[in-house]
Amino acid sequence: MSETPNSPRVRAVLADDERLMREQLRSRLLEVWPDLDIVAEAKNGLEAVELVREHKPDLVFLDIRMPGLTGVDAARQIAQLPDAGDDDSWLVPEIVFITAYDQYAVEAFEQGVADYVLKPAERERLTVTVQRIKKRLALREDTEAAPDNKASAPLQQLLHKLSAQLNPGGAPSYLQWIQATVGQAIQMIPVEEVLFFISDEKYTRVQTATLEALIRKPIKELVDELDPALFWQIHRSTLVNVKAIAGVTRDFRGRQLVGVKGNNEKLEVSRSYTHLFKGM
Repeated sequence: MSETPNSPRVRAVLADDERLMREQLRSRLLEVWPDLDIVAEAKNGLEAVELVREHKPDLVFLDIRMPGLTGVDAARQIAQLPDAGDDDSWLVPEIVFITAYDQYAVEAFEQGVADYVLKPAERERLTVTVQRIKKRLALREDTEAAPDNKASAPLQQLLHKLSAQLNPGGAPSYLQWIQATVGQAIQMIPVEEVLFFISDEKYTRVQTATLEALIRKPIKELVDELDPALFWQIHRSTLVNVKAIAGVTRDFRGRQLVGVKGNNEKLEVSRSYTHLFKGM
């Protein structure tokens, strides 16, 4: 993408928990891309997600290893932001991972859906990254097809692989935060605070003890992303937090109903999942 006096500047967010690394990256980026508008900097993954939601940049630089949320987990959250928001014109930003580990860089490069910068960021390597990003952004502008705000399947696959690499011993990486619509706002909800999820045809309701929110993610996806030791599927449309289960009763038709702490709603257990409460 070549900037002209009439074209909008490309906007970027930088995220790295090391201040010196952020300063170095900012400095080197502005050397090779003077017209880049760095709108915000984050010190951790959660802050990165919030700053991307606020500023809606075209480009995000994410350190792979950050406290709170890793760069990969932050990328997963960022990929959901356009789907949860009201701005149909905003696309998932281009993602560049910052890493000191070659194996992550190889995955990103081979799949061609994200780029990478090895620490410390060198001018020559950044120049290559900038050219690739400009081309990708230009392709977005030139396409005649309707914009698709959702993250591509290859990007989701890459994030899944990188997440697995970040967990030694192959331990799965589960969702720690839910990004949901509450009224007109987007809110980050800690997963452990969720009492249950219930889906209809279009939305999934996220219920905590204090609020009700909506996400556009079906139960079948949540089943794969949530810790199965914490959330049990009790119906094709329902997941319940095991720690929130107050008890199980039966109605006059013999159906099992789960009572939940902090909520008066009764959750139906379908026949396929009655074995979970055997003996209750």
